[in-house]
Amino acid sequence: MLESQIPGADLLSRHKRVMPDWMALYYREPLELVAGDGRHVVAGDGRTYLDFFGGLLATMVGHNVQEIVEAVRAQAGKLLHSSTLYLIRQQVDLAEKIAKHSRIDDARVFFVNSGSEAVETALLLTTAAAKSNQVLALRGSYHGRTFGTVATTGIRAWSATSLSPLQVSYVHSGYRYRSPFGHLPDDGFTEACVDELRTIIETTTSGRVACMIAEPIQGAGGFASPPPGFFQRTKAVLDEYNIPLVSDEVQSGWGRTGRAFFNMHAHGVTPDVITFAKGLANGLAIGGVVARPELMHAIEANSISTAGGNPIAMAAANATIDYILDHDLQSNAAARGDQLLAGLRKLAEKYPAIGDVRGEGLMIGVELVVPGTKTPDAACTLRVLERARELGLLIGRGGLLGNVLRVTPPMTVTSDECSTALEILDQTLAQTPE
Repeated sequence: MLESQIPGADLLSRHKRVMPDWMALYYREPLELVAGDGRHVVAGDGRTYLDFFGGLLATMVGHNVQEIVEAVRAQAGKLLHSSTLYLIRQQVDLAEKIAKHSRIDDARVFFVNSGSEAVETALLLTTAAAKSNQVLALRGSYHGRTFGTVATTGIRAWSATSLSPLQVSYVHSGYRYRSPFGHLPDDGFTEACVDELRTIIETTTSGRVACMIAEPIQGAGGFASPPPGFFQRTKAVLDEYNIPLVSDEVQSGWGRTGRAFFNMHAHGVTPDVITFAKGLANGLAIGGVVARPELMHAIEANSISTAGGNPIAMAAANATIDYILDHDLQSNAAARGDQLLAGLRKLAEKYPAIGDVRGEGLMIGVELVVPGTKTPDAACTLRVLERARELGLLIGRGGLLGNVLRVTPPMTVTSDECSTALEILDQTLAQTPE
């Protein structure tokens, strides 16, 4: 096909002239999304697609949700911006809701503009409080693209630099499929990881550690989650050494996993700090931190956020949380997640290219391998991504080795839409050459 015949070709050429080479685009013929409704999007090629990626998990409750649209429209007609140097009613309303759901005693909330900035803030708070730049992080983690967050990211493909403002020690995560402890039963796996955690604290740190940062279910790492009891045992060890736990809920918050409003709570653990972003404002730029007051107040210099409490973002976020709670979308996420996991595990019995199916709620990973082995097959993953799009389904891609399909529809997804997605994935895998 000639470039002039490809929908969006002119936009693509303009993109390449002004955007950085490292800013990746999906698909051989990249897609422009121009409109959406519910769980469907209309693209620049004129086709309608079933959206099971949700703007990289940020379109939490779907497209064109009128309650959120109206909240944004109403606020836009009043005031677009003020800054945190002024009282912002919508900011206080939202902070009260988040503090309540955090389960942190006397919780304090600070708003920023993205997940990366939220994690940067958490690292600033905890290192300032400890007067130490030593941090623990999980292997396979992803915490952002900024200088400090890259330092705590345990995936080589997302580590842009070895330079770091932090001294990071990486500990074992809950990713069992490729773990040297993966053959152990749940309790044995957990104890092996906890023993390693204690050893790393004792041998690779000075003993004064600012925090441990962990995703309850790893996002870019391919939706790996540990067995029951893993984070309880981890928190017990951290408490012995007086190390705060930062739960990175940028992807797993707001009930998406179907297990808890903040997913670390589903593990029976209340963290000391929680970072959040993405789906909170259903796609508008937002992020933030909720923390114990002694950590939040550890900053002794002046600090504000020009746009962190932006009235438009606050209005969208309040409307989004209300919509999630009013429609009990956490229960829907649990039910539809069970439906998708069951369907995908049936496909795994049918297609040997599927090495593992895992996840919680609407955070599901499908790891593709060379049949009969555990050898990652990133090339097959790309082919599946392309073929699914051809058949009308948008999904994501991730994993430590780029071989995991990410299935993350909005929390409003229906049973019929899940059935359609499973049918498309069945066709996709049947038609994808090995």
